[in-house]
Amino acid sequence: MFAARASGLVKLLGLCLTAGVLLAAMVFPFVGGLGLASNRAADTVDQTSGDLAKGELPLVTTIEDMNGQPIAYLYDQYRIPLESNQISDTMKGAILAIEDKRFYDHRGVDWQGIARAAAKAGVDGGATQGASTLTQQYVKNYMAFVLGADNEQEAWEKATEATIGRKMREARVALQLEQQMSKEEILTGYLNIVPLGNQTYGVGAAAKAYFNKTADKLTVPEAALLAAIANRPSSLNPGASPDKALERRNIVIDKMRENGAFGTDQTEAQKKADEFKAAPLGVVEDLKILPKGCVGAGDGPIYGFFCSYLLDYLRENGITDKQLQRGGLTIKTTMDPKATKAAKASAEQQVSKTQNGISNVMSVVEPGKDRHKVRALVASRDYGNNAELGQVARPVPAEVLPFGPGSVNKVFTAAAALEKKVIGIDKEMSVPATYYSRVYPNGGAPWKVENAGKYNDKMSLTQALATSPNTGFVILQEKAGLDSVVDMAYRLGMRETLQGVNRSGEPLKADKSNGPSQGDWTKQNNAGSYTLGPGATSVLELANVAATIVSGGTWCPPTPVEKVIDRYGKEIPLKEKPCEQAVNTDLANSLAQGMSHDTTGSGTAAAAASASGWNRPAIGKTGTTEEHKSVAFMAATPQYAGAVMTYADGNRPEVICANPIRFCPGSSQGVFGGQVAAPTWFNAMKAIHEGLPVVPLPPAAPQYK
Repeated sequence: MFAARASGLVKLLGLCLTAGVLLAAMVFPFVGGLGLASNRAADTVDQTSGDLAKGELPLVTTIEDMNGQPIAYLYDQYRIPLESNQISDTMKGAILAIEDKRFYDHRGVDWQGIARAAAKAGVDGGATQGASTLTQQYVKNYMAFVLGADNEQEAWEKATEATIGRKMREARVALQLEQQMSKEEILTGYLNIVPLGNQTYGVGAAAKAYFNKTADKLTVPEAALLAAIANRPSSLNPGASPDKALERRNIVIDKMRENGAFGTDQTEAQKKADEFKAAPLGVVEDLKILPKGCVGAGDGPIYGFFCSYLLDYLRENGITDKQLQRGGLTIKTTMDPKATKAAKASAEQQVSKTQNGISNVMSVVEPGKDRHKVRALVASRDYGNNAELGQVARPVPAEVLPFGPGSVNKVFTAAAALEKKVIGIDKEMSVPATYYSRVYPNGGAPWKVENAGKYNDKMSLTQALATSPNTGFVILQEKAGLDSVVDMAYRLGMRETLQGVNRSGEPLKADKSNGPSQGDWTKQNNAGSYTLGPGATSVLELANVAATIVSGGTWCPPTPVEKVIDRYGKEIPLKEKPCEQAVNTDLANSLAQGMSHDTTGSGTAAAAASASGWNRPAIGKTGTTEEHKSVAFMAATPQYAGAVMTYADGNRPEVICANPIRFCPGSSQGVFGGQVAAPTWFNAMKAIHEGLPVVPLPPAAPQYK
């Protein structure tokens, strides 16, 4: 591969360190008079060699879905590296004709050109007359676009500075390069590295972009155009300056004729050249530039949220931006296109993508004992940068959002109470219509808690999880202890939500100056409302909580990655957190049974389940915040877990009403989780589960009944 040749170039540059003989002293004895001492030049080469990386060309990183299909690309330089036999002889002939017709005759340096440059330097201190060979240009481009790719403009200016010192360094490396690489390898290396405009580097990418073909199929006019714009892509851009590009292309064709590319019969050669010069530029109308980033690649409006979360996750787990943009990685992800499209369609069905100020987001996670794979991250809004179209370019289904999940948090209260043996799933709990809490005072007075509907005075924990009385869970939280409830939420999966952000949902700074964290604030302020879910939350973490419960209490980080493969096919290990047994399996299974009635009978999600035709066992819990500015639904089967949140995402959040979904300031008939969030979940999950067997929930353990 070309990377091996590039690595050879690095080794050659390193040889400059050990050679110990300055080219200038070997060839130009008079250079000492210019004040260029041998050790100073050698030091310069030493410095350059010391800054070298592995010698790998910047390549495109490909992001794939779970089926191996590309969904996005990342790169600083669009390049398709090629072997020599993948480049047409026409292309090779064109570049040699215009850049270095004596390429196969010299040993890497045009001595006469160097002499002219040295003479010029003796007059005015510059070196504007160069006559660089193709080998020297290869070195120059390598210095600028590989070693200096972090700042190409600065590196290019340094690699092309008009000084005799630069010429000497370039020539010295070129001489050694010719001793270690064949002419064909050098030519191929140059054709792989040279910038050709419109974000393309090398003839592989340029052939695809300009002509939508591979480099081995380039015609004479096409090859001549690429040779024409080599190293001058800005001024000879065939789109912006077609006349200049055509003029330069035709010069290349003439040079090819002079070089014998069209045969030895001069009349016939001239005839062919004229025919080639009469051809149009032939550039495709819509340049085939590989889209890059999460907005432009693949099905950006749908896949972009997952892509954006993926990049954040990779950075947090050991992959650098440099690796992502230059490494030529293959990132095999967990994204399920079927699940993603089903979730996106369902989210939009409930809330239009152009709905002013209201968004509907969903996350889907596959449960497991060893990994929790993220299968879908979607929103009713499209992913993108056009705010006028309601687009958003943040991974909102995975972010901590500034609104709460409402009564979904009652699951954490139930889990903590079960663990402390305060109650069992079949045991009755007190559910008064109104309750005054003295454990969580409100301004010194008892905190008044009321239910949103009418309930029996007593009911089982299972019934309470299905029907969601406020008073009963505040009492249960008092018995279990607020700290235990918050800690349980963290253990089950609300980790970034509780320890990564402050009370307002803002990410904590490294010095915690904008803290405390939301979890610490809740404990410090004895905020009994936690069980009612008013605080900021993450929809992805809610989905992962459900995955933890149906995975027998095993928490794993929600991961979007199957594996990361480098350019050589070797897997790069990530620094992912290990899975943990968050709660014991008996407790998790019992909690799952306790949550299994929300989708049936009088459960808050039963109507949505019935309307969708849902007929599988599932755990579930709806949630609605007090002011009806956000609603949520968290649910799972043993095969898939997911969470949905509908919330006011504009600058002026108001009460949200349903049928149709809209803002309704001052209304007492705000939306509930069972009306928008739950239908989104069921309609999506019905499609996602299509063809899968019906799997029962595990039985509850006797000690938790």
